[in-house]
Amino acid sequence: MISLLVVGSIVLAIVLGYKTRINIGLFAIAFAYLIGCFGMGLSPTAIIKMWPLKIFFIIFSVSLFYSFATINGTLEKLAEHLMYRCRRFPHLLPYAIFITTSIIAALGAGYYTVLAFMAPITLLLCQRTGMSMIIGAMSVGYGALTGANFMSSQSGIIFRSIMANAGVTDNKAFVNSIGIFVSTLIIPFFVITALIFFTKHRSSMASSDYQVEKPTPFNSVQRQTLTLTLVMMALVLIAPIAHLIAPANHTITFINSKMNIGLIASVFAVIALLLKLGDERKAIASLPWGTLIMICGVGMLISVAIKAGTINLLASWIGTSIPAYLVPVAFGVVAAFMSLFASTLGVVTPALFPIVPSIAQSLSIDPMMLFICIVVGAQATAISPFSSGGSLILGACPNEESRSKLFPQLLFRAAPIGFIAALIYNLVITFVI
Repeated sequence: MISLLVVGSIVLAIVLGYKTRINIGLFAIAFAYLIGCFGMGLSPTAIIKMWPLKIFFIIFSVSLFYSFATINGTLEKLAEHLMYRCRRFPHLLPYAIFITTSIIAALGAGYYTVLAFMAPITLLLCQRTGMSMIIGAMSVGYGALTGANFMSSQSGIIFRSIMANAGVTDNKAFVNSIGIFVSTLIIPFFVITALIFFTKHRSSMASSDYQVEKPTPFNSVQRQTLTLTLVMMALVLIAPIAHLIAPANHTITFINSKMNIGLIASVFAVIALLLKLGDERKAIASLPWGTLIMICGVGMLISVAIKAGTINLLASWIGTSIPAYLVPVAFGVVAAFMSLFASTLGVVTPALFPIVPSIAQSLSIDPMMLFICIVVGAQATAISPFSSGGSLILGACPNEESRSKLFPQLLFRAAPIGFIAALIYNLVITFVI
């Protein structure tokens, strides 16, 4: 009975969040308290301890450091330079948008931050060049997702943290995050290629005489910010990669055991402040507080579900009701439908990742495959206008007319195309690889 109540509360939190536009995490905290304390007899202290402090600290510290590149214009300037270098091949502009957005997101800006300033640029380019808005929207959406999934960027870090909370070791979580990043890098290239070469895209772009203006050079603050960001990424990635290559080396093992991306980011944030790369108040104000509340709030409710045995019951049901060879694909489909209305980072992965270890063990499935299928499925429909990513792209439209035109295209073309591509990919890695 309690398990059904917890599952119902998760669904209700999503529905209420969507209907009221109030952060889903706030509803999840309320339900965690009411069900945990009054339905399960847990103490208020026990509920408060369910706040995922480790995830909160990592997202907070990493986002704080990377916010300097946003507030001092480094990322926007980088986007201008990358776009300018691709000006000679106008019909390949979707690739340029995808690659540019991916690089910027991989540098740590995070999915929502990148979309916030790249989506308006992309839709403006669509107007001026004759490029289809659906191609532009999918290119920038895929780019933000792919880059953010990089191992040292926001989504990649969140995925690793949720895996660790679900009992996956740090090294395994890192390897799994590589698989997720590579998968979400492969799919967009096939989708964008199909849209470029099998639609009227080339002919419409050929008739355009749009010229990209040469951007101004990076200033000293922006050059320092970019250098510091690259050094930080190198530090975060070198240790775990070296440990994977030489797991028996005691020195590498020791150094890797002392690496923590949250603490490293905190040190680099102090360095950025000492170098005066940005204003402290603006940096703190630009943090993704809404995302933090959503992820941690839902995390509390998921912890209540684990305490109630709901996760084990759900894992048991999946293990006995769905053939083992279809489980990865089923996870991807469920994630895709959840992502139509909910956040991948805040709802889908916190809800589904904890089920993976027990399912993988009972059915002898590689956990990485399940993690990949969940993320690929969830991000396939993230461009839906009802999802957070799609709504950001929709909000970036320059006028109401283009917004009205783009809405059905995102819902009835982009989301289905993304879903079909994800389904094919998940079927391939399930039955072929």
